Amino acid sequence: MSYQMIHSCIRVMDLEKSERFYQDALGFKIDRRKDFPEFKFTLSYLRSPGSDFELELTCNHDQAEPYELGNGYSHLAVSVTDLETSHKKHVGMGLAPKPLKGLPGQGARFYFLSDPDGYLVEVVKAR
Repeated sequence: MSYQMIHSCIRVMDLEKSERFYQDALGFKIDRRKDFPEFKFTLSYLRSPGSDFELELTCNHDQAEPYELGNGYSHLAVSVTDLETSHKKHVGMGLAPKPLKGLPGQGARFYFLSDPDGYLVEVVKAR
């Protein structure tokens, strides 16, 4: 039996703002949206070009307070061929990415930035 990752879901306060972040900062495309007004929630599925994996954004219409992210969840990760140019792009967008870092004994291999709800996204240099 084989299992394939198909999506990860995060809850967001402002769906349009979150969609713009993932589109503008990371080049994701909205694959589809499902609106359930009678149940007070909307789902938006985004993909990075060439990938089957989806990021599901769930917006509960009656959520008044920001979600508590807790200390168990860590981050999403995306890869990019030109890490330094990507970092400069995110700085220029005012997204305040963290400095470039690497694991011990490595050069710069990744950095983190936060989406509008505080979820971390790790941007990793593609191999």
